[in-house]
Amino acid sequence: MSPYDPAAHGWRVLPGAAMPGSLGVPWARKVDGEWHYGLLTVSAHANPNGVVHGGVLMAFADHGLSLLAWQAAERAPCTTIQLNTHFLDAIEPGEFIELQGEATRRTGSLIFMRGRIVAHHTDKLRPVGAIDGIWRVLRPR
Repeated sequence: MSPYDPAAHGWRVLPGAAMPGSLGVPWARKVDGEWHYGLLTVSAHANPNGVVHGGVLMAFADHGLSLLAWQAAERAPCTTIQLNTHFLDAIEPGEFIELQGEATRRTGSLIFMRGRIVAHHTDKLRPVGAIDGIWRVLRPR
């Protein structure tokens, strides 16, 4: 388990933004004016190999980038239409992971996003995922 304590480093829990499938409640903090999202992984997230399942990483990436897309869309509802995930390293259950993302382009109805996921281990960050995708901005019909 990681000795990293998110609360001691300025993170706060987002109870109103729980992820689906009982994956947990994300954490958030602002860094240089940009929102970062985190997740404290647990043993229930592990696959049969004993590391965090890739699907957990993908769901976390989708959830975090969706929150950032919603902000980029001026709080209009958005839906994921494409998500590309690159797995860079295994995550041990108990590690705290952080998503850092940004909107790279916006059209009238699409938001293009990219980000990276890092695992915290004491004071070091280890890249564990790279993601990018496209979100459609939903407008009332």
